[in-house]
Amino acid sequence: MLDIVIESRQASIGPGFVVKRILPFRLRRMVGPFIFMDHAGPINFPTSPNAASLDVLPHPHIGLSTVSYLFSGKVTHRDSLGVEQIIKPGEVNWMTAGRGIAHSERFEDPAILAGGELEMIQTWVALPEKDEEAEPSFNNYAPEQLPVFTERGVWMRLIAGDAYGLKSNVKTRSPLFYLHVVLSQGARFGLPKEHSERGIYIVKGSVEVGGVAYPAGKLLVFTKGVDPLIIAKEDTTLLLLGGEPLGERYIWWNFVSSRKERIEQAKEDWKQGRIILPPNDSKEFVPLPEDKSKPSPPPEVLS
Repeated sequence: MLDIVIESRQASIGPGFVVKRILPFRLRRMVGPFIFMDHAGPINFPTSPNAASLDVLPHPHIGLSTVSYLFSGKVTHRDSLGVEQIIKPGEVNWMTAGRGIAHSERFEDPAILAGGELEMIQTWVALPEKDEEAEPSFNNYAPEQLPVFTERGVWMRLIAGDAYGLKSNVKTRSPLFYLHVVLSQGARFGLPKEHSERGIYIVKGSVEVGGVAYPAGKLLVFTKGVDPLIIAKEDTTLLLLGGEPLGERYIWWNFVSSRKERIEQAKEDWKQGRIILPPNDSKEFVPLPEDKSKPSPPPEVLS
C-alpha cells in the first residue's frame, strides 16, 4: 500500500532559518513532477534572534516552477521580472523559472515582526523537457480563485491541477494535483484516483492508514492503484500532491534539468551575472556554493 514513508529532516536555508526538508529524499526523489518540498515554521518572530536573518536573498532557478503556499504570516517576493508580490495565506504563488530567473523572499510585514507567526510550504515542480527553457513568469492566485470542497469533517482547497472532479485555474505544464486538506478528528478520507503517483504530507495532527498511525512531519507515498482509507486521529492538516512522472531529472542547488550540461551552464550563468537580479532587490545575493560536485541522478531514476 505504501511505497515509502519519508521523515522530514532539518535543513538550513540561511543563518538562523531552519526548515523541514521533505523532498528530495535519497530513496525517493520525486512524487509526480514534485521534486522539492520544504516546510518552514511555525516560526514566532519575537522568539527569533534576528528576524532579518530569515530573509532569503536573491538566488537563481532554472528548469522548474516554485510554488509558495502560506498557512500564516506574509512574505514579500521580488524577482527578475520586476514583480513585487506580498504573499498571503491561502494564495497560490506560481513562479516558472524556465531558462532562468532570480528571486528573493523577505519578511518585512510590521505585524509579523511585531509578534506574528509564519508557516509556509514551498514546493518545486519540475518542467517537461519541452518547457525547461520557457520564458520566466510569475502568477498570483487569490484564495477565492481556487476550488473549495466541504463535507462533514472535511475541508479542502485545490491549490493546483485536478482531483476529486475539481479543476484549478492555476496554470500548470504537466498533469498534477496539489491540495490543502483539513480533517476533523475521526474523519475518513481517500486519495484522488486521477493520477498515478500520490503522496500525503502531514502538516499537523496525525492519521491512521492500514492500522498504523503516522504523526506530523511525514510524507506517505502510496503504491500506484491502491485506494487506502485515511482516518484522522485528531484534527489534522494535510497537503496532498502528485501527478504523472516526467522522467529522469538532475538537481544541484537551485537548478533542475533533464541535462547535466545545462546545470553546468546555469552555474556559470549565475557566476557571470547572466541571470538578472530582481531590479528592486539587487544590492545583495546568494553566491554560487563552492561545492565542486557534479549534478548526478540518485541510484534510481528520478521519476
